[in-house]
Amino acid sequence: MSVENLIDRINKKETVVGVIGLGYAGLPLAIEFAEEGFEVVGFDLNEERVSKLQNGQSYIEDISSARLKEQVRDKRLSLTAHSKDLARADVILICVQTPLRKSKEPDISFIIKAIEGIPTPKKERLIVLQSTTFPGTTEEYVRPYFEKNGCKIGKNLFLVFAPERIDPSNKKFHSSNIPKIIGGETEACSRVGKVLFEQVIEKVVVVDSAKSAEMVKLLENTFRADNIAMVNEFALMCHEMDIDVWEVIDAAATKPFGFMPFYPGPGLGGHCLPVDPVYLSWKAKILDFDPRFIDLATVINAQMPQEIVVRIGDLLNDKGKSLKGSHVFIVGVSYKKNVADYRESPALDVIDLLQKKGATIEYHDPHVAQFELNEKVFHSKKLSESHLKKQDIVVVLTNHDEIDFKSLVKQSPFLFDTRNATKGLSAAKGKLIRL
Repeated sequence: MSVENLIDRINKKETVVGVIGLGYAGLPLAIEFAEEGFEVVGFDLNEERVSKLQNGQSYIEDISSARLKEQVRDKRLSLTAHSKDLARADVILICVQTPLRKSKEPDISFIIKAIEGIPTPKKERLIVLQSTTFPGTTEEYVRPYFEKNGCKIGKNLFLVFAPERIDPSNKKFHSSNIPKIIGGETEACSRVGKVLFEQVIEKVVVVDSAKSAEMVKLLENTFRADNIAMVNEFALMCHEMDIDVWEVIDAAATKPFGFMPFYPGPGLGGHCLPVDPVYLSWKAKILDFDPRFIDLATVINAQMPQEIVVRIGDLLNDKGKSLKGSHVFIVGVSYKKNVADYRESPALDVIDLLQKKGATIEYHDPHVAQFELNEKVFHSKKLSESHLKKQDIVVVLTNHDEIDFKSLVKQSPFLFDTRNATKGLSAAKGKLIRL
């Protein structure tokens, strides 16, 4: 049987592994398989990105250039911008982006382009979709495409959904020790997928179907997004009541059962949390189910940048200054601490709103040297005392570990901290305000 043949070849590491999409999910997985002894072909449409990788330059914090260079040098990992180079791959992992359209509908066009670009195999092949998407994508879109082209699912083509669970910059949990969820279109598909990931991941958890695996990822991120929305609303209430929300959360977290701490901030960012609940909500509405709780949480989180700008305006007003014409210095623009990724970052929304109200914006981020917003290119500035003294207000939106917040508080004329990065620090009355 072809399933036994493919499993045997995977166990002997005789299979070639292809990875489509070399971002935060794809590149670490490509490195893991290469280090385990598999021949890996990494494909990405971005020729500049491929060129850097070919020269051993990693652009992801979790993958050192030294690890990358070793695999490229030893010819276990080859990089390409040409999909035809995937023709010899026995296993193909799809790790492409799944953004939202402007209409807030799922955009799976990158998935469709990825599967359409896969060369026809001469023998059995395993295809794994890792991109976060709505339940039913594998069954309703991916499977029919391959069946239309003559493939027999569970016979000569094995189709699995295995969501990525990467947490960028997490030093404790990484691609090899985060349990891997997989769900196949058939039992044979799940068997092959399980054998593959057991080569590089400590624990593999098999669920009943690809649809179930798709739902697992959405539950994980919707759970987090909804709880963040709750604590964001709680923070706004605490402000109205003149209560320190950070103290309340820390105190509540001492309860050894029935409570899990989540923390407020300027909004959600990144490629998962702002998007995944919307994917789930869209699918639910297609089935005439109204996900009221999820939609409300999405609205609350989306409003946080506006709430932050209102607070900034109020704080400046208390100092006798108008937001229009004020100099606002932003600390941190990436969507989370210690990463360079600023996709969907709430900092960009805050900056956009501040600009529209007439404020002059500058920023510092040790991970983001520059970014473009509204056709204007911003460049990171140094945290010098002479420069900070010229600002009307300094606003912390991302709490990178590299930043000396003690010095920042000391050098800033007025600081608004939305991340509790200044926890435990004191300042002259009215000089340091936390969300």
